[in-house]
Amino acid sequence: MTYFWFLIYNLVFYPLIFIFACICAIFNKKMRDGLVGRFQTINILKSTIQNWDKKQSVYWFHAASYGEFEQVRPVLKGLKEIDKECYVVASFFSPSGYKNVEDNNIDCKIYLPFDFIWSIRRVLKIIKPKKIIFASYDIWPNVIWLANRRKIHTTVFALRFKQNTSKMLPIIKKFYRAVYKSFSTIYTITKEDNYRLNKILKRNNKPIIRVLGNPRYDQVKEKADKFTKDRTITVLMREKRLIVGSVWPEDEKRIINSLFQLLAEDKELCVLWVPHEPSEKYIQSSFQKFESHGFNPTIIRSKKKSKIQNGRIVILGVVGALSKYYWQGQIAYIGGGFSSGIHNIMEPAIARLPVIFGPKYKKSHEAMELLKSGGGFSINNGVEFYDIMKMLLNDKNRFLDASFAATKVIHDNIGSATRVVRSIIRD
Repeated sequence: MTYFWFLIYNLVFYPLIFIFACICAIFNKKMRDGLVGRFQTINILKSTIQNWDKKQSVYWFHAASYGEFEQVRPVLKGLKEIDKECYVVASFFSPSGYKNVEDNNIDCKIYLPFDFIWSIRRVLKIIKPKKIIFASYDIWPNVIWLANRRKIHTTVFALRFKQNTSKMLPIIKKFYRAVYKSFSTIYTITKEDNYRLNKILKRNNKPIIRVLGNPRYDQVKEKADKFTKDRTITVLMREKRLIVGSVWPEDEKRIINSLFQLLAEDKELCVLWVPHEPSEKYIQSSFQKFESHGFNPTIIRSKKKSKIQNGRIVILGVVGALSKYYWQGQIAYIGGGFSSGIHNIMEPAIARLPVIFGPKYKKSHEAMELLKSGGGFSINNGVEFYDIMKMLLNDKNRFLDASFAATKVIHDNIGSATRVVRSIIRD
């Protein structure tokens, strides 16, 4: 069955994906950057790896984007502490990861090569990885299948399946069975994920499956102070600021009118507005929108700034700096919940912020944990956004309960990175 899906993928699925990407790249700069970057992958690898000590192990880590790399970061750090002489190749699907991730534990950074048979064979021959490690969901069949044929150990960690995942549909399930059974090891987040994976696999002796949690909890913990319940109240000493993080046009459309209403009713409320893609065009559009309502927005364009400038409206125009600003706010709205799925909600949670987000959160284990604990709030429209904001702003006890609950979720889930590193070394 694996050979059947190997042919279907290589003769039908991936060629169609490639053609679609080429067409979209004509109109979409982000896709164009990714496509051009992939043509440079082989040359980058050749020029970098030729200087490496051939006796040392090479680990190839792959993450879809900047956000998914936050899961990789603590695992990478732990691996380097154990095997100090190893080399790490980090690949990314999205330009947001390739362009913005900076980590001293990465020895070579590349775009994920095209998933054609000849491309992957060539890359595997150059890298000669001891192990290939995927973060979460962005797995590519030819990398896995060809690595399996070469007896290269492949792992995916923080694997998660939403409750009504399409991967359970009959035809799709058979395709993913052919992919997942070619892994050496699979580490899921929860027991429920483990159960769904076994339903796809029709359990056999391969791969090794373990429930190890989500290392992203460990990453956000590293950015935070030691937590006690008594210190939760310090969040009230901060400026009354809403952090609107990773906002998409779909989010803006739902909440912007309610946000203007809140700003008009509460003169102390201020906003840090953070677009998901901080292009100059979108920044200027946001600037003009706030300006038209009587505000004079300030734009932050440097990662080096550590304090939010004075002003009721501040727009963040750089990627990779948001996590430190959560500690200067009281409430967070995280975007993506009306489009592709919510973004990183752990960083505001560890900073003691109640977190609001849209309805598309089912892929996020941490979002479901926040909702269950009372530290998170899902909205379907601007009216619900307004009501939750008013409740958090006007009810001190409800606010403190939500703040404590949000941070407690992080602390209750830490330790996954250590388990994943140990398993990568051991399995």
